[in-house]
Amino acid sequence: MSWLDGVLLFVVAQRCIELLYAGANTRRALAAGAIEIAARQYRWIVALHIAWIASMLLFIPRNAQPNLLLLGIYALLQLARIWSIASLGPYWTTRIVTFPDRPLVARGPYRYLRHPNYLVVACEIAVLPLAFGAWQIAALFTVLDAILLSARIRAEDAALDARRRA
Repeated sequence: MSWLDGVLLFVVAQRCIELLYAGANTRRALAAGAIEIAARQYRWIVALHIAWIASMLLFIPRNAQPNLLLLGIYALLQLARIWSIASLGPYWTTRIVTFPDRPLVARGPYRYLRHPNYLVVACEIAVLPLAFGAWQIAALFTVLDAILLSARIRAEDAALDARRRA
């Protein structure tokens, strides 16, 4: 197995586990009275991530040797990802799901940033292809992610701002 195959297998497995966890959290939240915001945006986020992984699989040569420093940065980003997810606990989802009557989470990285997980994802989208020399993939998907996240963050902030004022 090549470095690329191993890393992409890790990414796919990680994302699948996260989707299971997020799906369970989403179902529990909706059953407990939460509401989903901007549901139509979600399919574009999913499509972006699938295309990002597929593009690395299709366009990076199997024998590409990674830049170990960038791969190490990617590994550190995974710690930040876990910290963000753990800090939200049962409130973490891959969709925009909110409880209008509950206080916002203000622990972990959420003490310092409004959207730490989005920052981690943006960095991941750039760093992982760069670790294998695929600057074109990094550039393209960084731009596409920025476009999608700008709309997503606006929608999420509108929902969260209503809770901040409550």
